[in-house]
Amino acid sequence: MGLLELTAVELGRRIRAGEVSVEEATRAALDAIRAREAAVHSFVTVEEDGALKRAGEVQKLIDDGTLTGPLAGVPVAIKDNLCTKGMLTTCSSKILYNFVPTYTAQAVENLEAAGAVILGKTNMDEFAMGSTTETSAYGVTRNPWNTEHVPGGSSGGSCAAVAAEECFYALGSDTGGSIRQPSSFCGVTGIKPTYGTVSRYGLIAYGSSLDQIGPIAKDVTDCATILEIISSYDRKDSTSIRREAYDFTTALQDDVAGMKIGIPRDYLGEGIDPEVKAAVLAAAKTLEDKGAHVEEFDLSLVEYAIPAYYVIAAAEASSNLARFDGVKYGYRAKDYEGLHSMYKKSRSEGFGAEAKRRIMLGSFVLSSGYYDAYYLKALRTKALIKKAFDKAFEKYDVILGPAAPTTAPKLGESLSDPLKMYLGDIYTVSVNLAGLPGISVPCGLDSKGLPIGLQLISDSFQEKNMIRAAYAYEQTRPYARSPIARESRQQAVLTGKEADHE
Repeated sequence: MGLLELTAVELGRRIRAGEVSVEEATRAALDAIRAREAAVHSFVTVEEDGALKRAGEVQKLIDDGTLTGPLAGVPVAIKDNLCTKGMLTTCSSKILYNFVPTYTAQAVENLEAAGAVILGKTNMDEFAMGSTTETSAYGVTRNPWNTEHVPGGSSGGSCAAVAAEECFYALGSDTGGSIRQPSSFCGVTGIKPTYGTVSRYGLIAYGSSLDQIGPIAKDVTDCATILEIISSYDRKDSTSIRREAYDFTTALQDDVAGMKIGIPRDYLGEGIDPEVKAAVLAAAKTLEDKGAHVEEFDLSLVEYAIPAYYVIAAAEASSNLARFDGVKYGYRAKDYEGLHSMYKKSRSEGFGAEAKRRIMLGSFVLSSGYYDAYYLKALRTKALIKKAFDKAFEKYDVILGPAAPTTAPKLGESLSDPLKMYLGDIYTVSVNLAGLPGISVPCGLDSKGLPIGLQLISDSFQEKNMIRAAYAYEQTRPYARSPIARESRQQAVLTGKEADHE
């Protein structure tokens, strides 16, 4: 088995045992990036010199016993909307083309304190606005399962990097499904934690009441381990919540006997691809065979989730992105006359089409005369959706459904019809509106060989329930490697560039 085939936890174990050096693992990842980036384009920035320097520093701390954690020395990729001190952070937007932060996001600091080696920043939809990673100012990312298809978004670069085995795990952010949907499309595992569990300090905001940072990796064990590390109370984040415990790995038990799992009928109706539906129901049957009680139920208000989400998210985006005006940092237009002209030209030239669409929509719903008609109604709908989930969790430990209604569409298909792209978030946005945790795990392939994702949702602060169910299901099926990863590995072995590490 090659190094890159290992999970993050497996690699961490070998590094601690002295079987693999941190530099060796880092070089393997950097070699994979060089070999596969032309086909996938997962990264916006690769910090090769910085990663190798950091690898040497971490190795010394492991050798002297300072670092003993499960992920010490394991290379990671970071989504390009998480600030990293001294490292370019662009949100994949022209308007932040030259932004180098003077501080690091708290979640990334937590990883670095645990011994992480940062390889670079991953591509994303501009300011996390999109579901395909096609709205990036720096080019599209391609799905490692079929490079004619999208990887999903907005954390498509992070998910594609894990699926292509260019890194061992990655961080993403989830505003309306931006971790879970691309995880589904790329055949990897991703967690969106309860809102407030992971500090948003240093995350460049899209929708402040919806954004949450989470892990992306090959399996549930990795994701639970990463989540333990990045979760913390942070006084710098006013929405951060102090939790009693962050021991998510204790939920890694192959036991769902007696667990109550509900499947919303609304999730299996019109619009879902038959192959996705069949794979999700087969996964539910697997959990039932393992002792869980599974039944269908009616989850009200699902049809209102998309309009409520896009009104709220766009309104918050309009406010958050007002700070990018060409004055203090980022892109500034070259030719302008006066301050207002500089604002207009800098923003017009700096933002892409999708970001402009959402800023204008947000400005409209917040404007005088429309605030009550749209924004306040959306907030009331958000509260009703939370109540509907509260009622469901009085009966069920976990809610099960698809992460997306289809598998990954072809490049270009979604951008030609933005409304269709928005409707693709139907199964994920409710989780963000209600502040709930959700996880996407692979549950099969369609007839085109594209991955299908199973979504499990639990009540606020009950991540352990969904982790336990996801882990139990995962034990019934091996991790499927993407064609890009398999082919690159075969070529590396044939040319002698990658040795086996049994």
